[in-house]
Amino acid sequence: MAINTDKIDDAALALLYLTLHDGYRAWKGFDWDVLGRLHDKGMIHDPVGKVKSVVFTQEGLERAKTLFEELFEE
Repeated sequence: MAINTDKIDDAALALLYLTLHDGYRAWKGFDWDVLGRLHDKGMIHDPVGKVKSVVFTQEGLERAKTLFEELFEE
């Protein structure tokens, strides 16, 4: 069975939006491979480090908000 990592990345990005704080930060409680792909796609800044949150790029924040609304709002 093939796994669609783009769908996984979209879901993770939407869930990162759920933990949004300080306007552009989110708690990084996700698999490192997912966070790495989101960084490669330009959605978040480099997630490597001891800080417990990641910083959205402007594009990533907008995409996360859109995905969150599409996936989780009624």
